[in-house]
Amino acid sequence: MLSFFSELVLGTDEDRRAFETHLAVVAAVADGLSVERYKALLLELYHVVWHFNPVCAVAASRLGTPGADSLQPMRHFLYEHMHEEMGHENWVLNDLQAFGVTPEAARSHAPGIYTLALNGYNHWSASQRNPCSVLGMLYALEVIASVYGGPFASALRERLLIDGDAGVSFISSHATMDAQHMADLRAVLNRLDEPSALASVTESVRVNFHHFTQIMAAV
Repeated sequence: MLSFFSELVLGTDEDRRAFETHLAVVAAVADGLSVERYKALLLELYHVVWHFNPVCAVAASRLGTPGADSLQPMRHFLYEHMHEEMGHENWVLNDLQAFGVTPEAARSHAPGIYTLALNGYNHWSASQRNPCSVLGMLYALEVIASVYGGPFASALRERLLIDGDAGVSFISSHATMDAQHMADLRAVLNRLDEPSALASVTESVRVNFHHFTQIMAAV
C-alpha cells in the first residue's frame, strides 16, 4: 500500500509535467529570460511570496481546537515553516533592486490575473474549505523551487551575465533550501488520513501547478 505522499506524487504527475513541458517553462529553464521578462516575473513572485505566510497563518488557525487537537503536528509544521519563510519577500525586493526596480515600485505593482487567481484560491481554500489544502500549496511551490530553481538560476546567470547571487538570490537560495523542506513535508503529509483532507491537498497541488504555469507563460 502506497503512502499518501507517494500517491500524491503519482496522482499529480500529469500536472507537474504540464508545468515542466510548457514551452515558456522549457525556454526559461534552458535559456533564462530577458531582463524585462525576468523583472516581470519577479514582480509577480513578490506578490506570491508576500501571501505565503498569511495563507499558512489562516490554515494554522483552523487546524484543530484545544479539545480536539489531532492535527497538532500539521499546525506546528506550519509554525516552523512560517518562521523560516518570514521576510523572504524582501529577497525578491533585493533581486528587483539589482535590476533597477525600487521596493516602492514593486509594492505598488498590480499583480496579474494568474497571480490573483493563485493567491485567491489558496486564501479561499485555507479559510473556507479544508485548511490542509495549504500543504498542497507547499508541495507544488517547493517542487517548482527545488527541482527547477537551480537550472533556472544558472540559465539566468549565463544569459544576464550575473556574477554570484546578485539578482537571483531568491531563486537560487530556494533551490537548495526547499529540498529539506520537501523531506519535512513528506513526513507531515503521511500523517494525514481524513479523506476530505487528502482530497483538498491533491486539488491544491493541481491548482497551484496550473496557475504557476500560467504566471510563467504570461511574463
